[in-house]
Amino acid sequence: MKGSFASEARRLRRAIRQLDRQTVVVLLAAPLLAYLHLLIGRRTFYLDTLAPALNFPETPLAAWAWWTGLQGMLGFAVPVLLLRLGFRRRFSEIGLHPGDLRFGLLVLALYVPVVLVGTWFLSADPAFQAINPRLRAAAYDWGLFLLYELLFLVYWIGWEYLWRGFVLFGTAPVLGLYAIFVQMLPFAALHFNKPPAEALLSIPGGLLLGALVWRCRAFWIAVPIHFVQMLALDFWCTLRLRTGLQGLDPATLWHLLQEGL
Repeated sequence: MKGSFASEARRLRRAIRQLDRQTVVVLLAAPLLAYLHLLIGRRTFYLDTLAPALNFPETPLAAWAWWTGLQGMLGFAVPVLLLRLGFRRRFSEIGLHPGDLRFGLLVLALYVPVVLVGTWFLSADPAFQAINPRLRAAAYDWGLFLLYELLFLVYWIGWEYLWRGFVLFGTAPVLGLYAIFVQMLPFAALHFNKPPAEALLSIPGGLLLGALVWRCRAFWIAVPIHFVQMLALDFWCTLRLRTGLQGLDPATLWHLLQEGL
């Protein structure tokens, strides 16, 4: 029995020595960082625990800033430091350079009209209106709406780099193209509590975003794509909440723009 345990221990040590340290660290750190944000990044945690303890402002906007800012730190700053300082990776190796700027901008230009139309239709769904914009007061104050979206941009930088930067480029040296599928899995899993249409679209959406970032060799292209998508959805939902108009025809669109702006 003792010899059997010793043999298994040697086999385990050999297996561990064969593992790529960067890939292991990335695949362990990414879910831990995501879970940490879910644990202490929640707006309810800020309002119920953090703000009273540290005498921070107890407002919905402050809670939103905490949620978005923490994602920016945990999803972008920490992963970049891990790859740069921990593994001495160059910016070009971890998706932090311009990449194929021309191709990325072309894709973005083609994507924006499609997403404007798509989110127009999605905004008619009560399930989307119930949660967008997430800072409810922003639906009735355009100045607050702008600040809300700028803070949301910080969130998207952290969110996109965590999956399309850290996981994709951090595992690419070992996994190659399979890294595109790996980065999609947690991304899709974290959408399971969303409305069904959004949850299902997160699977092909995650794959396409990963493939696009791989093609451009830079993570930045994923940020405006995700940001514009949510900005458009928030905008349409805000107009519908302000006016009460729910149709999808051109006349409704015209009245929404006239009455809601």
